[in-house]
Amino acid sequence: MTSVKSEAFDVVVIGSGPAGYVAAIRASQLGLKTLCVEESIDNTGKEKLGGTCLNVGCIPSKTLLDSSHRYYETTKNLEKHGISVENVTLDLSSMMKRKDDIVSKLTGGISSLFLANKVQSLSGKGKIISKNIIQVTQASGKTKDIQAKNIIIATGSNPIEIPSANFSKNIVDSTGALSFKSVPKTLGVVGAGIIGLELGSVWSRLGSEVTVLEALEDFLPMADPDIAKESLKEFKKQGLNIELASKVISSKELKNSVEVTYQHKGKEIQKEFEKLIVAVGRTPNSSNVISEKLNIKTQDGFIEVNEFCQTSVKNIWAIGDVVRGPMLAHKGSEEGIMVAERIADKQAQVNYDLVPSVIYSHPEIAWVGQNEKELKSKGINYKVGSFPFAASGRALAVDQSVGFVKVLSDETTDTILGVHVFGPAAGEIVQQALISMEYGSSSEDIALTMFSHPTVSEAFHEAALAVNNQAIHIGNKIK
Repeated sequence: MTSVKSEAFDVVVIGSGPAGYVAAIRASQLGLKTLCVEESIDNTGKEKLGGTCLNVGCIPSKTLLDSSHRYYETTKNLEKHGISVENVTLDLSSMMKRKDDIVSKLTGGISSLFLANKVQSLSGKGKIISKNIIQVTQASGKTKDIQAKNIIIATGSNPIEIPSANFSKNIVDSTGALSFKSVPKTLGVVGAGIIGLELGSVWSRLGSEVTVLEALEDFLPMADPDIAKESLKEFKKQGLNIELASKVISSKELKNSVEVTYQHKGKEIQKEFEKLIVAVGRTPNSSNVISEKLNIKTQDGFIEVNEFCQTSVKNIWAIGDVVRGPMLAHKGSEEGIMVAERIADKQAQVNYDLVPSVIYSHPEIAWVGQNEKELKSKGINYKVGSFPFAASGRALAVDQSVGFVKVLSDETTDTILGVHVFGPAAGEIVQQALISMEYGSSSEDIALTMFSHPTVSEAFHEAALAVNNQAIHIGNKIK
């Protein structure tokens, strides 16, 4: 437990994930005396900063996605480049060590940032027992009361466990799936969402025979329908066996495997997997964080807040996965900055209409704003421009020509309403679109902007041109 120089603070943040640590740093930058309380501890008993994203989520999963892609390319795709490699071997322990080293470096980085910004930290489980007091329970069981003028709850979320597949030796959540000791010969994944697809991709590239079981009939219903359709084809082509409308009804732990029974189109099917990953979403970690005396309401575990992340108790705030909205690190970080600034009497807000989403598969999938299905349901008239990476010189040069960019703009004003990408650097392209949309850009504004050549970003430029039938490197719609 880190020693705390004071027991009274302007701001106490409970949780040190992307929402919590960012809120703590920004609050301290604004001259507020700040403490961050973190329940997780490392092997030395010191608080383990960074939350799920840094320790067992975003960062380690992206590290393994990169390593597994390099292995896959080496074993499958180099011959056409005139490169022949024989006797390629996989050292999984070294791959895992690289992942762990990166996580350690970044968690240490947060400690350094706290020190540089004069944020104090304390290990223990924080519980709000009154509007200005947080009780911190140490690993030893001892408690310490901390006074705070303002309290920010940033306790994150936990993987959902389903009754038909309780976690066990061979049935794991997303955390367990990041630390297998060997590559499973057969792997089942329950859930074809962002986490399921990314983890399934990692182990498929490393040699697992992967089956993804998705209860919904539609693939990626939150994404643009065209992108969902094209990406499903590509993932199946890559070897992912994605079975839609497949609901797991039971599982049986065997000695070295799991027997799964699921329902598909009215039939019960049994399959055996060496490992089973359950990735059906996450649930907010809000239990036993707030005293019932405060009467702060929750709905399905989410702490109820206003548009500024303020609870019904005015000096208590909640941000990140523990409140409404997508469970995304960047959304939580922006909420952390907003809340810190509002505590410091600044007028800050988050634009929830422009929260970008990225799936780090290969190719990547990313989007920001509304898709066609959403626009149609609202009765909004719109124009569409699309450009395939197959017509991009840069995409062809780097052997990543699958996918396309789609731009949606208002039929009358031409204001960009949504940008959707399936292909190389999709997350980076969508970020360009997001900046444009924050300033109310039209597709014509993008069309009139110069893009470097050759880059994959040119596909965004061409898609914007295509909105008004002005694309240069593909045929336009006949009027």
